[in-house]
Amino acid sequence: MQRDDDARSDGPAQAAKRAVTMQDIADRVGVSKALVSMVFRRVAGPSAETRKRVLEVADELGYRPNRTAALMSLRRTHLVGVMADIRSSFHAEMVEYLVAAADEHGYEVVLGAVTPTHGEEKVVETLLDFRCEALILLGTELGTGVLDALAERVPVVVVGRRVGGNVDVVRTADGKGIGTVVDHVVGLGHRRIAHLSGGDGTIAADRRSGYTRAMRRHGLDADVVDGDFTDGAGTEAARTLLARPQLPTAVIAANDRSAIGLITELRRVGLRIPEDVSVSGYDDSTLAQLAHLDLTSVNQQPREQAAKAVAAVIERLDQGRTEPASIVLRPQLVVRRTTGPVSASVEGPRSGVS
Repeated sequence: MQRDDDARSDGPAQAAKRAVTMQDIADRVGVSKALVSMVFRRVAGPSAETRKRVLEVADELGYRPNRTAALMSLRRTHLVGVMADIRSSFHAEMVEYLVAAADEHGYEVVLGAVTPTHGEEKVVETLLDFRCEALILLGTELGTGVLDALAERVPVVVVGRRVGGNVDVVRTADGKGIGTVVDHVVGLGHRRIAHLSGGDGTIAADRRSGYTRAMRRHGLDADVVDGDFTDGAGTEAARTLLARPQLPTAVIAANDRSAIGLITELRRVGLRIPEDVSVSGYDDSTLAQLAHLDLTSVNQQPREQAAKAVAAVIERLDQGRTEPASIVLRPQLVVRRTTGPVSASVEGPRSGVS
């Protein structure tokens, strides 16, 4: 009994000699250990004043949470699995924001990297093997049936893609985003405007249909060049366009990587961007912002998407929400130096190179 009394009378200096516990904090604040635990787990219940006092005392005593013990007692991992394509600079940026947002809620991120030899289904199973309590899937192309089956096991948030079923969705309106680019280049005088597509997936299809609708709205003919989301697709698209008797005066790519591949190949043969051909991308990735590229692109609000995705996870895991949620954000056009007014010199049957 005396031993308990001694523990309860520890000051900051004495507590520092041993591991400070939640009980130490509870004794100092004058609340129960359970209430202190609720504060650190960020669950509803404690008042704002109590939360503030608990955190102040924890800082004063130098408290370090025993995460392993806490997780074992809760039979939870507080791990969120995030699937991302490591070749995508936009996904890399999203992961950074997801980690920060998860940390604010007391969760950790386990990253599952999609590669040419490590497909989406394998990545998902690996994340589940790590006992992740929820999954955030960036740009996934998994089928609706597969996603619904996953949602029966853990909460699933799909980021960047329109999909139904029992999963949560956080995305931007891709069709409207591409439409703003069409409006932009039409406003600069362009009429021969091609779209470098992103392939057959849902995300690429939404961007392609957004381009087509916007072209129709302006009374212009659509011109779609098949591709994908890689820089290699941009290179091939440039060669396809260069083989034509007449170049488009503007090309709207489905993402930044393919736009950069396109620009690189066009410049290699001596064309000027944007004087000969205006080029835009999509994602407003860190690559687009590099000074030597300065690529016109569409910002998808990655920080807000990340915050919304993590919030959806918390609502499922800690607040009891069971109905699927769909959050659609408005993308924003960012105009840089790769788009400019159409030049009279490029209106002829062939431009740039002989």
